[in-house]
Amino acid sequence: MSSSSSGGGNISTAATPPDPHASHRPDPRPTGQDVAPDGSLRRTLKSRHLTMIAMGGAIGTGLFVASGNSINTAGPGGALVAYAAIGFMVFLLMQSLGEMATHLPVAGSFEEYSTRYISRSFGFAIGWNYWYNWAITVAAELVAAALVMRYWFPDVPAWIWSALFLVILFSLNALSARAYGESEFWFSLVKVITVVIFLVLGVLMILGILGGPSPGFHNWTAGEAPFVNGFTGIMAIFMVAGFSFQGTELVGVAAGEADNPRETVPKAIRTVFLRILLFYIGAIAVIGFLIPYTDPHLLASDVEDVSISPFTLVFEHAGVLAAASVMNAVILTAILSAGNSGLYASTRMLYALAKGGKAPRFLARVNRRGVPMLALLATTLIGMFCFLTTLIGEGQAYVWLINASGLAGFIVWMGIAWSHYRFRRAYVLQGGDPRNLTYRARFFPIGPVVALIMCAVVILGQGYSLITSGEVNALGLLSSYLGLPVFLALWLGHKVVTKDKPVDLLTADVSQH
Repeated sequence: MSSSSSGGGNISTAATPPDPHASHRPDPRPTGQDVAPDGSLRRTLKSRHLTMIAMGGAIGTGLFVASGNSINTAGPGGALVAYAAIGFMVFLLMQSLGEMATHLPVAGSFEEYSTRYISRSFGFAIGWNYWYNWAITVAAELVAAALVMRYWFPDVPAWIWSALFLVILFSLNALSARAYGESEFWFSLVKVITVVIFLVLGVLMILGILGGPSPGFHNWTAGEAPFVNGFTGIMAIFMVAGFSFQGTELVGVAAGEADNPRETVPKAIRTVFLRILLFYIGAIAVIGFLIPYTDPHLLASDVEDVSISPFTLVFEHAGVLAAASVMNAVILTAILSAGNSGLYASTRMLYALAKGGKAPRFLARVNRRGVPMLALLATTLIGMFCFLTTLIGEGQAYVWLINASGLAGFIVWMGIAWSHYRFRRAYVLQGGDPRNLTYRARFFPIGPVVALIMCAVVILGQGYSLITSGEVNALGLLSSYLGLPVFLALWLGHKVVTKDKPVDLLTADVSQH
């Protein structure tokens, strides 16, 4: 199958004889070029853009607001265990994605890998599933941004702010991939600086240097701490943590427009995981030391609760002036960052689907700036339509749309792990030497297998807390699992219509084009 984007053939496979890739030699053009042929994307994203895109995708309201709720549910120890476990799973997934994205850096990313190494039907389902997930995310962020603005302007209608932010996000994405990357760099930098300041002030408060005497380990031993609600609590946060880390895979989509992906993608993969894990584990540890898990403020988990979010409370205790307003501005930045990335990711996925014949061909048209404008317009319209459903019938249609996308990220992660397992097997079966891969994932084959199993546990455990709480109802369970039948319908529906068969590993396309 052909690649979803040009410029991806600038990495050499150099397999040992017999060489199955002899007809796929490196592209002689420099990888750092800004000008691409008509009809293709442009490689204008630098290493700093890729790093911040992946980091920004995983640092948002889940950390700034809802992290306190995690500690309230599972205690500081339970929250740390859950986030560390999910962090390890993300590490394995990023290793898998890094190997494939460096070997074949295309805008379609995991849609392309699923198509090449599993089946065309599975790739079809993964691609549309990912596009839908991020298009819905854009709508969700428009709603959240309006709620945040209500903090400062309570009398201005919410739809005005949502419309304004949609215009801003569309404009950034319509300019060029470089404009998106640059805006995302600064959005993410604000979030990263905020977390760093929080960690520094938090450590000073834990040591008793700032904000009064040291709390010591009191909050880690009071009541049921450090592990509250036992395994049930950890399991509940296991899923919350998974949602918090979603977005790290954006680096795979952005690889299709990366300048010199041979160097920039591995660098982003290596640095992103450690930094994100440090931020999450560090922040939860600080909150666990400074705020008891029984504090009712930790129950806050919505953007409207910014004034009592754990970050705001710690900043206030440290003497930061107007802490609530500062955090409100940071959370608005996080929301715009998520919406910006959502619009970019879904547009590039729709473009890749069109290039591969899985969506209308006209959506693959690219303008002179290297932007797939028709795909961007289509995605923006869907996001706007989904937002408008919040105004109809008390927003019930919107709630169901959000629920349908709930598991999409985990399904994509499973697709990444499965694709990588089959890619490496196909590569070796066809005579390739893994030592010649530009970036080689650690712990293969255990890595992708463990990641696949952990993702499956998260998906199956979606309704665990509902069942164990005794408040189970059919509608609640259906809501939790709605994304799964949607994905299966796409996969099996395409398979039945096209009579598609699984890819044979001996003939799978492991080339770099």
